[in-house]
Amino acid sequence: MHTSLASKLFNALNYTILTIFALVTLLPFIYVVIISFTDPSEYLAKPLILIPEHWSLTAYKYIFSTNAFLKAMGVSGFLAVFGTVCSLIVTSALAYVLSRKRLKGKKFFLIAILLTMLFNPGMIPNYLLVDSLGLMDSVWALILPALTSAWYVFLMRNFYQEIPDELEEAAKIDGCSDVGVFIRIMLPVSVSALAAFGLFYAVAYWNTYFSGVLYINRDALRPLQVLLQMMLISATQMADPSVAAMLDSERTVPPEVIKMAAVVVSSLPIVIVYPFLQKYFVKGMMVGSVKG
Repeated sequence: MHTSLASKLFNALNYTILTIFALVTLLPFIYVVIISFTDPSEYLAKPLILIPEHWSLTAYKYIFSTNAFLKAMGVSGFLAVFGTVCSLIVTSALAYVLSRKRLKGKKFFLIAILLTMLFNPGMIPNYLLVDSLGLMDSVWALILPALTSAWYVFLMRNFYQEIPDELEEAAKIDGCSDVGVFIRIMLPVSVSALAAFGLFYAVAYWNTYFSGVLYINRDALRPLQVLLQMMLISATQMADPSVAAMLDSERTVPPEVIKMAAVVVSSLPIVIVYPFLQKYFVKGMMVGSVKG
């Protein structure tokens, strides 16, 4: 099809502007990576570094040699994996149950779940609830309050409602129970939605911060994001002995270089996983959003 000169110029201008915008957006991330690989002595000698003359892994060696950082990564990794699996199980199971016409009291449950989207009890009631359940200073305090999302439940419910009832009836004729139908029929056909929601859950668990500040006092259970925030505070203002010990060698490795390396390490797992699940995003997020 013939394209006019004006259309070509518009496309060229559009692509140029978008490319510049993309480069400007990526610049801070590139700068963080560059500083994390910069030799500490060069960083102290120059006020601004775009391309370092001497590359170094000193900051990364220092980070991975500290028990506090490794423990925090282990906690966040456990939350991202185990928490995501629990969230997907609860979300998909609840959505499937609510999609069945024969469920008694379905309207009551739907309204109860909808209210959680409209009203938030607030920080103090949540804290009192977690404390009364005896979950303080445990990983369950970081998982159970964020176990599911009402919005994801409604999306998956609409998706399950679009699946023909004949498919479920055929499975039951073959001897499947309700649990069997859910595991053998519903879960396989909702892989795209589970992949998309699973990544969102994983990112949320990996970035757990506020819950870690509220409910966790033990050094060994602090998530990575809490530790990173503590690293942003100068050593003279810190009272936490584990973080103070972590920053003992700031005389040889500048704190800014350590922070940049910590940001890269904490972001790397999500950056690695994202490309493998990106193909499920559009299909997964559109699942159940439009009926008919």
